[in-house]
Amino acid sequence: MPAITFPNTPGRYSWALALCLLLSLWAPLNSHAEGIPAQKVESSGISDLFSSLGNRLGLNSASAFLPPDQAFHSSIDIENAYSLVVYFDIGDEYYLYKDKFGFEIISGDGITLGQAQLPPGKEKYDEAFGLSQVYYDEVAIRIPLERTNLEATPLKLLLKFQGCADKGFCYPPLEREVDVALPKATTPPPAVTTANSGGYQSEQDRYASTLATGSIGLTLLSFFGLGLLLTFTPCVFPMIPILSGIIAGQGSQITTRKAFTLSLVYVLAMASAYTIAGVLAGLFGGNLQAVFQTPWVLITFSLVFVALAFSMFGFYELQLPNRWQSKLTELSNKQRGGTLVGAGVMGFLSALIVGPCVAAPLAGALIYIGQTGDAMLGGAALFALSLGMGTPLLILGTSAGKLLPKAGAWMNNIKAVFGVLLLAVAIWLLERIIPAQATLLLWAALFVVSAIYLGALDHLPPEASGWRKLWKGCGVILLIYGIILSLGAASGGKDPLKPLAAFSMGNATAGPTQALAFKKVKGVDGLQQELALAQAQNRPVMLDFYADWCVSCKQMERETFSAPGVQAALSKVILLKADVTANDEADQALLAKFGLYGPPSILFFNPQGQEQTQYRLMGFVGAQEFETLVRAALNV
Repeated sequence: MPAITFPNTPGRYSWALALCLLLSLWAPLNSHAEGIPAQKVESSGISDLFSSLGNRLGLNSASAFLPPDQAFHSSIDIENAYSLVVYFDIGDEYYLYKDKFGFEIISGDGITLGQAQLPPGKEKYDEAFGLSQVYYDEVAIRIPLERTNLEATPLKLLLKFQGCADKGFCYPPLEREVDVALPKATTPPPAVTTANSGGYQSEQDRYASTLATGSIGLTLLSFFGLGLLLTFTPCVFPMIPILSGIIAGQGSQITTRKAFTLSLVYVLAMASAYTIAGVLAGLFGGNLQAVFQTPWVLITFSLVFVALAFSMFGFYELQLPNRWQSKLTELSNKQRGGTLVGAGVMGFLSALIVGPCVAAPLAGALIYIGQTGDAMLGGAALFALSLGMGTPLLILGTSAGKLLPKAGAWMNNIKAVFGVLLLAVAIWLLERIIPAQATLLLWAALFVVSAIYLGALDHLPPEASGWRKLWKGCGVILLIYGIILSLGAASGGKDPLKPLAAFSMGNATAGPTQALAFKKVKGVDGLQQELALAQAQNRPVMLDFYADWCVSCKQMERETFSAPGVQAALSKVILLKADVTANDEADQALLAKFGLYGPPSILFFNPQGQEQTQYRLMGFVGAQEFETLVRAALNV
């Protein structure tokens, strides 16, 4: 083959120089500028040829860097018919930006994408975008799907992303099309699974995942342990004086065995009520406990406690009419307050009326039942949870039967103490439906009268025993606190733990933090309007589901929302509150829209109006944990 020669002229290398210049300008990857138009990652024979030639000649400024397909290799795993997981395998010393991800459906009838669940990234400062969150090595992103088409469906997905190399080289925004064959779906959708997504998952979803994937024995044992942790929460703690009052109501006739039997019946009835209410809520979406938070139910139940309390003070003895006793003799041998049927009824009603708030383990079980329809396993988990909550009650009730004095004036004094506790439970129920100032007055009356009975105003002779002096001292403390509560009620105070807060609010130098300013919304339409306004302002939103009868909601306001760190994290967030106290059709529709079972529940929406579902909160959390959640959910 003859050699190819070129004329020996001054311009004989001009074509090579022009080619070199063209290749150096063609390298589109050597750019740090933001806003470079997006381009699809498609292979081209001519492009590859010129790129290879440029690399060999040392003309490409990006020759030391990997092509996008190698630097950021992607794949998709079909987690189930309602969920995809997108994986990116990132090359060494390369990274992807967290806020540059985007996902769209190119084709796929009846399929819409939910909010992508991205795990926390690593903070990094680079010249392209400043301080950003980035991913090294690998990242897994879970994308929930909403389906109206339940048949097996081909889906074409568009992935958007952008990344850089540590050596200072940044790729332009990239797009990649991926074909996915979605399997046939079931309805309702399956329970949430962890799927090795590596992303943040809400606590209630983790419990639902445990039910879906864990062994039955270990799952039930874990829910029993969670029940133990829930025992002394505000929604369960009032059951302690209720059960103790039932035991003390037996007087000197109580034995350890009978105390155990009464406690066991109470706990089993309570557990049965929780299980039945939970299964019904999971299957049909209605909160049976919320139904019982009406004024007439709460007032009736409070009057029952008042009647029991006055019987313990010795004003009268509670006993069913003779005609009723004769009909129930075969069931429980002369029914009286504190017998087996009475304990069972009280335990059942206590579960429905005393503790209506939603906690994360309870919500997890309800989510599992609602998504799978598996009432057997979900109900068993709820029953194990309830038994865990009731175990300390069983121990305390049995111990009370053993420790209570058998006869004498001591027994009357002990019964009077439990009578006061039952009156406290009655006030605790009534504060859900009466004004806060009236609640303070009731607490004040309880403390003042108790102080008088303890001898706060009595004269002690010099020869008085140490016990009398101790009780008088306790009475004086209760009397002073009762007076303070009265002053708080007169000044507009609302919190029994901070009755004089109204005085300090008028002091400019006072330290109390102002309460968060929530805007109330009603129903689905009201929420959509507020989300549209927030989207127009490009601001995130926090939606708080609240009810007057929800004790944990008030605990969140008192202990969590008042924390300075929480208020700082929420300073630029639009705060909405859905008051579902009435539990009417609009409230139930709003709860059903998000698959919620009751308050307290908190939802976060990004500036585009999309809910950050993985950051949902159900149940009470403290200030520090909530601040961390807020900053993660809203990327503050």
